[in-house]
Amino acid sequence: MENDIIGALIEENPAYRNIIERTSIRRFADRPVPASLQQAILHAAMSAPTAVNKQPWEFILVDNRALLSRLADALPYAKMTAQAPIAIVVCGNPDRFLDGENSTLWEQDLSAASENILLAAHALGLGAVWTCLYPYHDRTEAVSKILKIEKGIIPFSLIPIGYPLTDHAPIDKWQPERIHYNGY
Repeated sequence: MENDIIGALIEENPAYRNIIERTSIRRFADRPVPASLQQAILHAAMSAPTAVNKQPWEFILVDNRALLSRLADALPYAKMTAQAPIAIVVCGNPDRFLDGENSTLWEQDLSAASENILLAAHALGLGAVWTCLYPYHDRTEAVSKILKIEKGIIPFSLIPIGYPLTDHAPIDKWQPERIHYNGY
């Protein structure tokens, strides 16, 4: 019965299908992403939930080929950035952290914004992959240097985006044995 309900949701509900079918894309076609889609993705990012609506984020959209290549060279798990037509760097601004510099809630806020970028890209026929910057000092420092990010702003994630080079079937991650009711 559960599979029937899930199957019906995937078939009939585009928002649910988008979540279930999103997959990480690491190879991109040589095709530009229109500015209108870039703005739509950033609008979705800024629609993420955030603690007390602090919106502690800043976004850097990178479409300069030389900068994309430098980022790929500097980051061990973001080599695909060199082929992506754009990348978005999601950053944290401590001036808007809920509990000041010692807060960790901003990490949750930026994670939600990063996920919205991935979902929006997929919904718009694009592909994307989340690459981790924070909390790795070498990565955040490299990105800060390459993109001339002002002191104090924290690069959190880098998301290369573009048209997928090939189709990728989503991985079924459904594991009901990991669900616990009313306690562990």
